[in-house]
Amino acid sequence: MPASDPAAALRVLPPGAQPRSAAARAYNLQLTRIDKLRSQLAELDALGQQHRMALHSAVEPLRRRLASEQRGLALALDAHLQGKLLSRVQADTARTVLCQLARVLAEAGDAGMRELHDRHSLRTLAQLKQDAADALRQRLEAVLGEPLDDDGQDMSAEQLLRAGMERLRRAQDDSRAARREAAQARRARKKPGASAHEAEQQDADTLLRRLFRQLASALHPDRETDPHARLHKTALMSEANAAYERRDLVALLQIQTRAELADPEAVRQLPDARLASLTLLLKAQVAELERERAGRQAALAAEFDVPEGVSPNANTLLQNRIDQTRELEDALAQLARDRAQVDDPARLKRWLNAWRDAR
Repeated sequence: MPASDPAAALRVLPPGAQPRSAAARAYNLQLTRIDKLRSQLAELDALGQQHRMALHSAVEPLRRRLASEQRGLALALDAHLQGKLLSRVQADTARTVLCQLARVLAEAGDAGMRELHDRHSLRTLAQLKQDAADALRQRLEAVLGEPLDDDGQDMSAEQLLRAGMERLRRAQDDSRAARREAAQARRARKKPGASAHEAEQQDADTLLRRLFRQLASALHPDRETDPHARLHKTALMSEANAAYERRDLVALLQIQTRAELADPEAVRQLPDARLASLTLLLKAQVAELERERAGRQAALAAEFDVPEGVSPNANTLLQNRIDQTRELEDALAQLARDRAQVDDPARLKRWLNAWRDAR
């Protein structure tokens, strides 16, 4: 096997031959799937980082220009509102446009625009933010069917979302626990004697626990007198704890190999019954990696506003950058046209009337 294959040393491949049994082939298949899924996860991470860097280079300058032009338009409208050029209705429209622009900029961190918004708006940004939080609280409590357990304290929209998601997570955990208990009760009512699958699962759990205990015994840093060796064992033990926590058989076997605690030929001499138990662990690991892949794909799609049903990949993210660039350029062009009309008193009133009529 090529050296780039991280699970090569774990495969059941007798010298010069393919695996000799269905159990060995099934075991090797799951190792191959784990390698592929881990490679895909690494590719998704790299893809996300590359796209962030490309966005920063191509899109951020346009966003800064857009914010500058929006600020200039808001200040121009503020200057007109200081005079007597506009009618009452036109002044109200100008304030509406100004407050929309100032709110966007203030929420991005522009303190001057926050002050400008609050000077022209009937409700301050802080009050508007609290209004949104109160509305969100009502929606969350309607979904949960009970009040949020926060002692009535004022919470931001972000804090409310976290609290609501935590409550939903606890409810889901309780539901899963109830289903597990029901399944255990159904199994307990069955005739004595475990099924072949249950026996394999029990054997798999025993093997995983035994492997971890062997590693913990051999790698315990307190038993090592050499400082450098102690640091090495501490790092390996930390990896082993994390791997055991997530039931990562491949990682535990690789740690065993790295620590020179395993016979490279041992895995090739395992009986089929033992391989079947190990394959159960690998299948569970494959399922977890598939869930992790789906989660990272969903996170990338949400972060970069990829349309629903479209998978984030190099092509779709490139199109995402092209679309964002085009939208920003169009917005800049529109702002330039708006600013030209706002700066011309003869055209300003027509612009405000058209803005009000359009909305």
